[in-house]
Amino acid sequence: MNRHAGWASAYAPLQVLVYSSNPVVRNRIRQALGRRPDNRVPPLDYVDVATQPTVISQMGSGRIDLAILDGEASPSGGLGLAKQLKDELLQCPPIVVVTGRAEDAWLATWSRADAVVARPVDPMVLAGTVTPLLRSRLIA
Repeated sequence: MNRHAGWASAYAPLQVLVYSSNPVVRNRIRQALGRRPDNRVPPLDYVDVATQPTVISQMGSGRIDLAILDGEASPSGGLGLAKQLKDELLQCPPIVVVTGRAEDAWLATWSRADAVVARPVDPMVLAGTVTPLLRSRLIA
């Protein structure tokens, strides 16, 4: 993979971490976003994660371009995990939190997530939310 200081090449697939303790939720997120949500970004490769320690390890590796965290995951929810990652990682990639309802969007502000999407996940809303964050990771 072509990487330089946490930035992805415009030709290499982007690495998207999808975290949820529920495999059905991870699958729905991957299906909603697809392999190529926008023609202005390279294809996406997904890293499925079910536990908090694995999220922390993957995010600290420097190979992740975007994280999508399930706010309803158990025992470690995506909102608290987003805050932990933003507080602890020097160069944290963008984070999108999927909340249980639109009224929980204020929690994403507390968590310092870069964006929030409410359930049920609408593919158009998810793609529109994620695309600018992914484009910010590309090297010119």
